[in-house]
Amino acid sequence: MRWTLKPKPLKETVIHLQKSLGVSTTIASLLVQRGIETFEQAKTFFRPTLNQLHDPFLMQDMVVAVQRIFKAVANNERIMVYGDYDVDGTTSVALMSTYLQSLSPNVTSYIPDRYAEGYGISYKGIDYANNNGITLIIALDCGIKAIEKVAYAKENEIDFIICDHHRPGKKIPKAIAVLDPKRADCNYPYKELCGCGVGFKLISAIHQKLNKPFKELLPFLDLVATAIGADIVPITGENRVLAYYGLQIINSKPRAGFKALIQQTKKQKLTITDVVFTIAPRINAAGRMKHGLHAVELMVEQSFEKAKEFATAIEAYNYSRREADKEITIEALTQIKNNKEENLKTTVVYKPHWHKGVIGIVASRLTETYYRPTLVFTKSGNTLAASARSVIGFDVYNALEASSEYIEQFGGHKYAAGLTLTEENYPKFKQKFEEVVSSQINPQLLTPEILIDTEINFSEIDAKFYRILKQFAPFGPGNLAPTFITKNTIDTGYAKTVGVDGKHLKCTFKNNTSNTPFNAIGFNLGEKLGLIKNNNPISVIYHLEENEWNGNCSLQLRIKDLKIE
Repeated sequence: MRWTLKPKPLKETVIHLQKSLGVSTTIASLLVQRGIETFEQAKTFFRPTLNQLHDPFLMQDMVVAVQRIFKAVANNERIMVYGDYDVDGTTSVALMSTYLQSLSPNVTSYIPDRYAEGYGISYKGIDYANNNGITLIIALDCGIKAIEKVAYAKENEIDFIICDHHRPGKKIPKAIAVLDPKRADCNYPYKELCGCGVGFKLISAIHQKLNKPFKELLPFLDLVATAIGADIVPITGENRVLAYYGLQIINSKPRAGFKALIQQTKKQKLTITDVVFTIAPRINAAGRMKHGLHAVELMVEQSFEKAKEFATAIEAYNYSRREADKEITIEALTQIKNNKEENLKTTVVYKPHWHKGVIGIVASRLTETYYRPTLVFTKSGNTLAASARSVIGFDVYNALEASSEYIEQFGGHKYAAGLTLTEENYPKFKQKFEEVVSSQINPQLLTPEILIDTEINFSEIDAKFYRILKQFAPFGPGNLAPTFITKNTIDTGYAKTVGVDGKHLKCTFKNNTSNTPFNAIGFNLGEKLGLIKNNNPISVIYHLEENEWNGNCSLQLRIKDLKIE
């Protein structure tokens, strides 16, 4: 691991903020690192308000989109709400279909089959709309590159409204409206909304035109917060406000489906991290192992008893997903070890029988293991489909674009993407992708980096310090949980390994600035037990967290890495 201590912010700015807020130098420094330099900026950060949300009509094509929906409702047209099969897509469909059903009974939901139709808008979906008299399709979390499919729909007298957040290509589809903050001609102030976030802006615009109070839309924010966490978009600006209020809904008045999922996980108060690792995988499991519509059914269900039945079925899908994920990961790791090529800057693996629903998870695991831009391929009909994952600092989307001569279609983000290609092009693509990445990537990006916010002593850590730190949440990209380093720590003699095969490290540290020892846990750091024996002085990198055990709550260090000084 590369340890990188962030540059210290300007001393005068830190002192000014410290005095105006009445906080410690460390807290003030952490805020300045996040671009918060004044009392007003700090107030906005610590006390997010719904007034901080932008007017939805600032988004390009929003006026046209709202007008077309009003026309459809007035004329009793049949409307299809179409979304991707992942968390962002299914939450978007649940949000949009529920809202539109309050305006019209002629609303149906559609999620493409991951295996029969693949990602995004499909001809099969358009044919279904045509055969069922649907004249307006609202696509969420997909569609920005569906130029031919939107044209096909138009030939069949079906209009499209696209709500997407992926990067557009050189052209955008000729839909009635294309809502995407990343459009070059869109002046919407915040560019990092997820698909469900764009959908929320659309229903906000409709609600605004109907002169209805915004607070009526708050129950939808549990869906938006879940999509924000699962889609790994920055938790800054509007996303931070939406996630903040969405978590309040999840923890106080969750919809029946979420309540059923939370009961199964036995969590009390959920953070955004809990949402990402408990609710999101289960919603995803439906689309991975069965069909995304099962997840939508769960999220729109109002009866808690019925929601519990759906949640039980989804839990079974999630169990199957975990088993498939384990099996494929083992096979992929074996394939990499058997590969005689050395010094590759990429990891690209393929087996035709791998389950398409879990290759994205496997790609993430391989990236964690080998820390290379990674592609996991499987057979999908007559083509090969892959999920791509990248390392921090490297844009895999751009690398795919540079290799696109061998790709049928692709789309995604800087760190995660999907693609399809023909089997005959697989060897050529694999070679081209390696060449592109090798020529573009900075070699140091191939070693994982830990970014450290600041050095502190244990004497600075008390209840007040942690109480303020908690208010930095919700944490995520763009606003990660503060990472600290403390030097000259020693183990108090109780260090041990815990968990299966002693994978994890449990110990208690103290340092010479404080009489208070701190319990610490380091997941997957069991092999470092020997380093902290014999009173070696240790530098430890960690997050602070609360640990609840037998009704008692105490602060503990979540170790990220450590080494002998």
